[in-house]
Amino acid sequence: MAVGSRGAVAAEHGLASAAGVEILDAGGNAVDAAVAASLATGVVNPSSSGLGGGGFMVVYLTRDGRAHTIDYREAAPGAAARDMFVNDGKVDTQASKSGGLAVGVPGEPAGLALALERFGTMSMAEVAAPAIRLARDGFVIEAHLGRTIGRFHAHLAADPALSAEFLHADGRHARTGELLKRPALADTLDTLARDGADPFYKGEISADIVATVRGAGGIMKATDLAAYAPVQRPPVVTKYNRWSIIGMSPPSSGGGVIGQTLGVLDAYRMIDLGHNSATYLHLIGETFKAVFADRAQYYGDPDLVDVPLGRLLSYGHASDIRRRLRATRVVPAADYGNTAGAIDGGTSHISVVDEHGNAAACTTSVNTAFGAKLGVPGRGLVLNNTIDDFSLQPGVPNAYGLVGSEANSIAAGKRPLSSMSPTLVVEDGRIRLAVGASGGPLIITGTLQTLINTLEFSMDVERAVRAPRIHNQWMPDVLAVEDRVRETVRDSLTRLGHELMPLGRGAAVQAVEVVDVEGQRRVRAFSDARKGGVARAQ
Repeated sequence: MAVGSRGAVAAEHGLASAAGVEILDAGGNAVDAAVAASLATGVVNPSSSGLGGGGFMVVYLTRDGRAHTIDYREAAPGAAARDMFVNDGKVDTQASKSGGLAVGVPGEPAGLALALERFGTMSMAEVAAPAIRLARDGFVIEAHLGRTIGRFHAHLAADPALSAEFLHADGRHARTGELLKRPALADTLDTLARDGADPFYKGEISADIVATVRGAGGIMKATDLAAYAPVQRPPVVTKYNRWSIIGMSPPSSGGGVIGQTLGVLDAYRMIDLGHNSATYLHLIGETFKAVFADRAQYYGDPDLVDVPLGRLLSYGHASDIRRRLRATRVVPAADYGNTAGAIDGGTSHISVVDEHGNAAACTTSVNTAFGAKLGVPGRGLVLNNTIDDFSLQPGVPNAYGLVGSEANSIAAGKRPLSSMSPTLVVEDGRIRLAVGASGGPLIITGTLQTLINTLEFSMDVERAVRAPRIHNQWMPDVLAVEDRVRETVRDSLTRLGHELMPLGRGAAVQAVEVVDVEGQRRVRAFSDARKGGVARAQ
C-alpha cells in the first residue's frame, strides 16, 4: 500500500501509476494525472486498453463541490444493424469478437481530450510526455502482459501490425522481462500531444483506422469517426448511510447496478452478518442475481433506449427485491427473468486523488484481450472489439457470458452496454474513496465488495482489495467463489442451494482513499495484486 499526505494514483501497472504521480508532482490535478496514467497504461498494458478503445470517467472537483462524468464509450458504425451477425437464424459469435465487424468507433482520444479541456489544468503535450517516453525508450514487460502476449501469440502473428509490435523478427513473441519499445505508438502519441484528438477523427490517423477495419471485413466509414463525440452525462448518485456513492450512468451499467445493490443492502446491518460469512455471501450473491437480471432486461444506450433508472434505484424496487430474497435457500435465476464464467479481459482502471481533494476514477477498455486482434499499421494502435458487448440476439451470451435483451441490441451509432464502474465516494462534501476495476462483469461485483469492505467493515484499501470475493451475474445461474473463501463457508453455501464454481483471479481493483490519522490527512492507495499493479503516492 502506498501512503502519502498529498495525492495518490492506483493503476494496474506501476509505470502508469508513476506517470500519474509525475503529473501531480508537476502541479497537475487529479484529471491531469488520470489522463497521463491512462495514456501510459495504453503503452505498457496494450492488451487491456489504449487509444483504439474507449471508456468512462467520473470526476469530483472541490471548486464546485460537484461530480461530473464523461462517456467516451465506443459507438457502432452507421452501417451497423440489429441482425448483422445473424445468418440463417444462427448468430456468428466469432465475427463479433475478432475482425473488422467487431470494431466500434474508438472514443478514448476524444474523451481524454475533453476531460483535459473541461476539468484539467495542463496541456495534452504535458500529460502525454510520460507515455511518449515509455513508448519511445521502452519498458520491461511485466508478468500480466507477458502472459497475455504468450496466450494470444497465434492471433498476434496473424495480424501484420500486431506482429510488428509484439513479436520478434523470427516469430518469437516478446516475453516477461524483455525490453519492449513501441516507436509507432510514440509517433501517434506525439501527434495527439501536438494536434489533439482531431487527427484520430478527421485526419490521417482516421483514414488509417478506416482502411484497417474495412480491410478486415468491417463496415466503418470516415463519416463514422468524424461524427463521434464524447458525452457528458449526469452521474448516478446513491445515498448509502452517510456516504454519497457517485457512479457512471448508462451506457455504463456500473453506477446503476451498484446503486441498486446498495439500496437493497442498506436495510441490513452488514457488520452483524460477519464479513464473508455464509449468511453475508448468500445475501450479496442473491442480490447480485436480482440486479443483474434487471441489467439484462432494462439497461442500454440512454440516447436510444428508455432506461428506467428512477424506478430501478427507488426504495420501492429495493423493497421488492428484498421480499423475494430467502435467507435459507437460493431463488432460481428463472424467477428473475425469462432467459460467471467471466474473465479479466481488455480493460484497465485508474483511481486518482490530488492534494486539493479533487478525484478522478476512469475505466478504459478495448473489451477482451487485444480487442479485435487488429492493429493499425504504422500507428501502434490496438483496435477494440466492443461490438461484442451488444446483445447480438436476445438471450445469446457475449464473451463474458452476459445475456442481454432488445434494450442492448445493435443499432447505428449506438453505444453498447458496459460493466465499467468508475466510482467515487463523498462524505460531508469531501472525497473518501476512488475505486473501480477491470474484469468484465466482475468489475461491478469486485468494486461493490471493495466499497462495502472499506465503508462497512472499516478495512484500509489494501485489506479491502485483497479480501476474497464472490460473483453472481444472474446467467449462468452459478455463484463464482474465490478459493480463499473458507471451505466451511463454501460448504454452507452449497447447502443453501448455490451451485459453486471457481472464480479464479477475479477483478483487478484499483482504490485510493482519504482518511484522517491522528488529525493528519493521509492518502492511501492500493493496486490489486490479482493483476500485478503498483500504486504510488505523494
